[in-house]
Amino acid sequence: MGRMTEPQPTSYREAYARLNRIAAELESGEADLDRVLPLLEEARAAYAQCRGRIEAVRAVLAGDWGDEADPDEPEDPDDDDEE
Repeated sequence: MGRMTEPQPTSYREAYARLNRIAAELESGEADLDRVLPLLEEARAAYAQCRGRIEAVRAVLAGDWGDEADPDEPEDPDDDDEE
């Protein structure tokens, strides 16, 4: 089998907690030099997951409240250029 790694976080909260744990370990100055690179790789993966979740929420919000009109919504008569 391959090298053992922690399972991928399944939620934003888990990924964010992982980033906090890694930051604390690195900031403590007690992380063994051989552990720094794996910690940075783990942090990069957790950061990417957090960023992905944030972008997904932004996309949903933009779709709900974006500038494009909803085709199911009736047109606003005040937006009509014809008088």
